[in-house]
Parts: sequence; C-alpha cells; structure tokens
Amino acid sequence: MEGLVVRGLPKRERLSGKNNISGLLKKGRYGNASCLKYCFAGNGNDCSRIMISVPKRSFKRAVRRNLLRRRIRESYRLQKELLPPGYDLMIVYASKEVLPFSDIYAAVDEVLRAVASSSENEVR
Repeated sequence: MEGLVVRGLPKRERLSGKNNISGLLKKGRYGNASCLKYCFAGNGNDCSRIMISVPKRSFKRAVRRNLLRRRIRESYRLQKELLPPGYDLMIVYASKEVLPFSDIYAAVDEVLRAVASSSENEVR
C-alpha cells in the first residue's frame, strides 16, 4: 500500500463554521474562472479546506443544485494535489445552465492553478 494516493474529501478538508467563512470573505482574494467564481485565503493549517455553493436563485430545484455540487466536489477531489496546503477556498457556481462534467473539471483546474500561482507569487 506504499505510494497510494488517497483522494477522498474528509471532514477536515471541508470549510464550515460561521467564523471561518466570514473570515474567508473578509480577508480573501476573489477571482473568476469560466463558470465559477472563487475566493481564497491562507488558513495557517496543514491542509486546505473547500466550500462549494450553488445559488438557489439560479437553480430552484435541489436536484440540479446537488448535481452541480457533486460535479464540482468530484472535480476538486480528483485535482486537489494542485492546491498547496494551507488554503481556504470557496467555489460558487456562476453559470445559468447545467454544464457537463468536462467543462466543470476544466474550470476547477483553472481555479486551482490560479490559487497555486498566487501562492507562489506571495512566497517570492
């Protein structure tokens, strides 16, 4: 079992709690990537945490919101090694229509690379 990469999304990697979320919204940096909006900030922990939101205003049916949330979560889970540890990340779905998994996967890739490149710029 050596070299096995665990790609799950455990509870400690999920951003929750009023204080954590309001702190992210206050001190975070914002950006856009095709169908997603995002906000990120350093959290000082040894792992990154994520929060996903799909607005009820855009998708009235919970089935659609849950589908999009699952697609974003799975896209993140498959690519989370692109994100350096120690970041809080909020992703908001911004498109008005339901996009296929491949489009969401590419958008999440764009978000993670943007956050990683900004973290490299902060180190320099």
